[in-house]
Amino acid sequence: MSCEVITFENIKRAADHVGSHIGVIPDTAIVLGSGLGHMADKIEDPVFIEYADIPGFPRSTVQGHRGRFVYGRLSGRYVLLMPVSYTHLTLPT
Repeated sequence: MSCEVITFENIKRAADHVGSHIGVIPDTAIVLGSGLGHMADKIEDPVFIEYADIPGFPRSTVQGHRGRFVYGRLSGRYVLLMPVSYTHLTLPT
């Protein structure tokens, strides 16, 4: 199996894609492991950014994982949440 090489340019492309979908740089970014995905339901005015739409970003391979970032406000602060289980991500080939 081959994987795309992770380079600064690839990371920048992914970051630019995410940045183009959000209005304000988040105060905090949180990776939500298994069992914490419900925290994403608390986001006010959520913006969803599908992992599959981000150039070179890993894909969620588990049924039931939505495979997307959630951006918005939580307790008055801008946050970017990443609901994921790392054991269930696959890099695109």
